[in-house]
Amino acid sequence: MTPEPNNQAELGRRNTRMALKLGVVVAGMVGLSFASVPLYDLFCRVTGFGGTTMVAQRAPDKALERVVTVRFNADVNNSINWEFKPDTHAVDVRVGEAMTIAYRAKNLEDRAVIGTATYNVTPEKAGQYFNKIQCFCFTEQKLEPGQSIDMPVNFYVDPAMADDPEMADVKTITLSYTFFRAADQSAALPTPGKGAAAGPLDGADGKDYQGNAQGSVDKPAPGAAPGSRL
Repeated sequence: MTPEPNNQAELGRRNTRMALKLGVVVAGMVGLSFASVPLYDLFCRVTGFGGTTMVAQRAPDKALERVVTVRFNADVNNSINWEFKPDTHAVDVRVGEAMTIAYRAKNLEDRAVIGTATYNVTPEKAGQYFNKIQCFCFTEQKLEPGQSIDMPVNFYVDPAMADDPEMADVKTITLSYTFFRAADQSAALPTPGKGAAAGPLDGADGKDYQGNAQGSVDKPAPGAAPGSRL
Protein backbone atom coordinates (compact mmCIF):
# COMPACT_ATOMS: atom_id res chain seq x y z
CA MET A 1 0.00 0.00 0.00
CA THR A 2 1.42 3.39 -1.01
CA PRO A 3 1.57 6.03 1.80
CA GLU A 4 -0.71 9.04 1.42
CA PRO A 5 0.96 12.27 0.21
CA ASN A 6 0.46 13.96 3.61
CA ASN A 7 2.10 11.03 5.38
CA GLN A 8 5.05 11.17 3.01
CA ALA A 9 5.52 14.89 3.69
CA GLU A 10 5.37 14.35 7.45
CA LEU A 11 7.84 11.47 7.22
CA GLY A 12 10.20 13.68 5.23
CA ARG A 13 9.98 16.43 7.86
CA ARG A 14 10.68 13.94 10.66
CA ASN A 15 13.72 12.59 8.83
CA THR A 16 14.99 16.12 8.28
CA ARG A 17 14.57 17.00 11.96
CA MET A 18 16.29 13.79 13.00
CA ALA A 19 19.21 14.48 10.64
CA LEU A 20 19.58 18.00 12.05
CA LYS A 21 19.55 16.71 15.63
CA LEU A 22 22.16 14.09 14.84
CA GLY A 23 24.28 16.75 13.15
CA VAL A 24 24.14 18.94 16.25
CA VAL A 25 25.11 16.00 18.48
CA VAL A 26 28.07 15.08 16.27
CA ALA A 27 29.25 18.70 16.07
CA GLY A 28 28.99 19.01 19.85
CA MET A 29 31.00 15.84 20.40
CA VAL A 30 33.70 17.03 18.01
CA GLY A 31 33.83 20.44 19.70
CA LEU A 32 34.04 18.81 23.12
CA SER A 33 36.93 16.64 22.01
CA PHE A 34 38.89 19.72 20.90
CA ALA A 35 37.99 21.64 24.06
CA SER A 36 38.86 18.78 26.42
CA VAL A 37 42.62 19.30 26.15
CA PRO A 38 42.69 23.01 27.09
CA LEU A 39 39.98 22.46 29.70
CA TYR A 40 41.98 19.61 31.24
CA ASP A 41 45.11 21.77 31.15
CA LEU A 42 43.22 24.61 32.88
CA PHE A 43 41.91 22.17 35.49
CA CYS A 44 45.44 20.94 36.20
CA ARG A 45 46.79 24.48 36.47
CA VAL A 46 44.09 25.50 38.94
CA THR A 47 44.20 22.38 41.12
CA GLY A 48 47.78 21.13 40.75
CA PHE A 49 46.38 17.80 39.57
CA GLY A 50 48.92 15.43 38.05
CA GLY A 51 51.88 17.34 39.44
CA THR A 52 51.06 20.52 37.51
CA THR A 53 52.59 23.56 39.20
CA MET A 54 50.91 26.86 40.01
CA VAL A 55 51.67 30.25 38.46
CA ALA A 56 52.26 33.34 40.62
CA GLN A 57 53.17 36.99 40.09
CA ARG A 58 55.46 37.35 43.09
CA ALA A 59 56.76 35.46 46.09
CA PRO A 60 55.31 35.81 49.61
CA ASP A 61 56.67 38.59 51.81
CA LYS A 62 57.87 36.18 54.47
CA ALA A 63 59.59 32.79 54.32
CA LEU A 64 59.22 30.05 56.93
CA GLU A 65 61.99 28.18 58.70
CA ARG A 66 60.96 24.88 57.12
CA VAL A 67 63.41 23.82 54.41
CA VAL A 68 62.59 21.75 51.36
CA THR A 69 65.08 20.27 48.90
CA VAL A 70 64.10 20.98 45.29
CA ARG A 71 65.70 18.72 42.70
CA PHE A 72 65.85 19.49 38.98
CA ASN A 73 65.52 16.95 36.21
CA ALA A 74 65.95 17.39 32.44
CA ASP A 75 64.85 14.97 29.73
CA VAL A 76 64.88 15.15 25.94
CA ASN A 77 62.30 13.36 23.82
CA ASN A 78 63.73 11.28 20.97
CA SER A 79 61.98 13.60 18.50
CA ILE A 80 64.64 16.27 19.03
CA ASN A 81 68.44 16.13 19.15
CA TRP A 82 69.15 18.73 21.83
CA GLU A 83 71.37 18.81 24.88
CA PHE A 84 69.35 19.91 27.89
CA LYS A 85 70.37 20.17 31.53
CA PRO A 86 69.95 22.31 34.68
CA ASP A 87 72.81 24.40 36.03
CA THR A 88 72.39 22.65 39.38
CA HIS A 89 70.82 19.36 40.38
CA ALA A 90 69.32 20.45 43.72
CA VAL A 91 68.92 23.41 46.06
CA ASP A 92 67.69 23.73 49.62
CA VAL A 93 65.07 26.45 49.86
CA ARG A 94 62.97 27.75 52.70
CA VAL A 95 59.22 27.50 52.21
CA GLY A 96 58.07 30.85 50.85
CA GLU A 97 61.55 31.87 49.65
CA ALA A 98 61.99 32.87 46.01
CA MET A 99 64.75 31.05 44.15
CA THR A 100 66.13 31.29 40.63
CA ILE A 101 67.99 28.54 38.79
CA ALA A 102 68.55 28.05 35.07
CA TYR A 103 68.34 25.32 32.46
CA ARG A 104 70.49 25.30 29.33
CA ALA A 105 69.47 23.87 25.98
CA LYS A 106 71.74 23.40 22.97
CA ASN A 107 70.75 22.41 19.44
CA LEU A 108 72.96 19.52 18.28
CA GLU A 109 71.30 19.24 14.88
CA ASP A 110 72.62 20.67 11.60
CA ARG A 111 69.48 22.74 11.06
CA ALA A 112 67.39 25.24 12.98
CA VAL A 113 64.88 23.53 15.25
CA ILE A 114 61.95 24.76 17.33
CA GLY A 115 61.47 22.98 20.65
CA THR A 116 58.96 23.22 23.47
CA ALA A 117 59.06 21.85 27.00
CA THR A 118 56.47 20.28 29.26
CA TYR A 119 56.87 19.94 33.01
CA ASN A 120 55.59 18.40 36.22
CA VAL A 121 56.60 17.96 39.85
CA THR A 122 56.78 14.92 42.08
CA PRO A 123 55.34 13.97 44.42
CA GLU A 124 52.20 14.96 42.54
CA LYS A 125 50.49 16.22 45.70
CA ALA A 126 53.14 18.96 45.89
CA GLY A 127 52.01 20.46 42.57
CA GLN A 128 49.45 22.76 44.18
CA TYR A 129 52.14 24.27 46.42
CA PHE A 130 54.94 24.69 43.88
CA ASN A 131 54.63 28.16 42.33
CA LYS A 132 56.56 29.40 39.32
CA ILE A 133 56.88 33.14 38.87
CA GLN A 134 58.54 32.70 35.50
CA CYS A 135 59.71 29.75 33.40
CA PHE A 136 60.19 28.67 29.81
CA CYS A 137 57.57 25.91 29.80
CA PHE A 138 55.25 25.86 26.79
CA THR A 139 57.20 28.71 25.16
CA GLU A 140 58.55 27.55 21.82
CA GLN A 141 62.29 28.09 21.51
CA LYS A 142 64.01 28.37 18.14
CA LEU A 143 67.70 27.43 18.11
CA GLU A 144 70.06 27.60 15.16
CA PRO A 145 72.59 24.75 14.63
CA GLY A 146 74.96 24.72 17.61
CA GLN A 147 73.12 27.55 19.33
CA SER A 148 72.42 27.41 23.07
CA ILE A 149 70.05 29.23 25.38
CA ASP A 150 69.97 29.83 29.14
CA MET A 151 66.43 29.72 30.54
CA PRO A 152 65.83 30.92 34.11
CA VAL A 153 63.19 29.36 36.34
CA ASN A 154 61.98 31.56 39.20
CA PHE A 155 59.93 29.70 41.82
CA TYR A 156 58.91 29.31 45.44
CA VAL A 157 57.14 26.74 47.60
CA ASP A 158 53.85 28.06 49.00
CA PRO A 159 53.91 28.52 52.82
CA ALA A 160 50.39 27.04 52.86
CA MET A 161 52.10 23.67 52.47
CA ALA A 162 53.10 23.86 56.14
CA ASP A 163 49.43 23.86 57.15
CA ASP A 164 48.57 20.74 55.14
CA PRO A 165 49.02 17.58 57.25
CA GLU A 166 49.27 15.48 54.08
CA MET A 167 52.45 17.38 53.17
CA ALA A 168 54.20 16.77 56.49
CA ASP A 169 56.28 13.96 54.99
CA VAL A 170 57.41 15.95 51.94
CA LYS A 171 61.04 16.96 52.30
CA THR A 172 62.02 16.76 48.61
CA ILE A 173 60.25 18.06 45.50
CA THR A 174 61.49 17.21 42.00
CA LEU A 175 60.82 19.58 39.12
CA SER A 176 61.09 17.82 35.76
CA TYR A 177 61.12 19.22 32.23
CA THR A 178 61.04 17.34 28.94
CA PHE A 179 61.87 19.03 25.62
CA PHE A 180 60.01 17.96 22.46
CA ARG A 181 60.24 18.98 18.83
CA ALA A 182 57.44 21.47 18.18
CA ALA A 183 54.80 20.25 15.74
CA ASP A 184 55.10 23.39 13.61
CA GLN A 185 58.65 23.85 12.29
CA SER A 186 57.76 26.33 9.54
CA ALA A 187 59.38 29.26 11.34
CA ALA A 188 62.66 27.33 11.47
CA LEU A 189 62.92 27.05 7.68
CA PRO A 190 65.74 29.17 6.18
CA THR A 191 64.82 32.46 4.53
CA PRO A 192 66.30 32.77 1.02
CA GLY A 193 69.21 35.22 0.97
CA LYS A 194 69.35 35.56 4.73
CA GLY A 195 71.38 33.89 7.41
CA ALA A 196 71.71 34.19 11.16
CA ALA A 197 74.87 33.65 13.13
CA ALA A 198 74.47 31.28 16.04
CA GLY A 199 75.11 32.89 19.39
CA PRO A 200 74.10 32.57 23.04
CA LEU A 201 70.59 33.59 23.94
CA ASP A 202 68.99 34.27 27.29
CA GLY A 203 65.57 32.87 28.11
CA ALA A 204 64.66 35.83 30.32
CA ASP A 205 65.31 38.67 27.89
CA GLY A 206 64.95 36.86 24.58
CA LYS A 207 61.89 36.33 22.43
CA ASP A 208 60.27 33.21 21.19
CA TYR A 209 60.16 32.48 17.45
CA GLN A 210 56.81 34.23 17.15
CA GLY A 211 58.38 37.47 18.36
CA ASN A 212 56.51 37.58 21.65
CA ALA A 213 58.51 38.85 24.60
CA GLN A 214 58.89 36.25 27.33
CA GLY A 215 59.19 38.84 30.05
CA SER A 216 62.13 39.50 32.31
CA VAL A 217 63.19 38.13 35.64
CA ASP A 218 66.24 38.54 37.80
CA LYS A 219 68.63 35.90 36.55
CA PRO A 220 71.81 34.53 38.10
CA ALA A 221 74.71 36.88 37.52
CA PRO A 222 77.63 35.51 35.44
CA GLY A 223 79.86 33.48 37.72
CA ALA A 224 77.31 33.30 40.50
CA ALA A 225 76.66 30.03 42.27
CA PRO A 226 73.64 28.15 40.88
CA GLY A 227 70.49 28.76 42.86
CA SER A 228 70.21 32.50 43.39
CA ARG A 229 68.00 33.74 46.18
CA LEU A 230 65.96 36.88 45.56
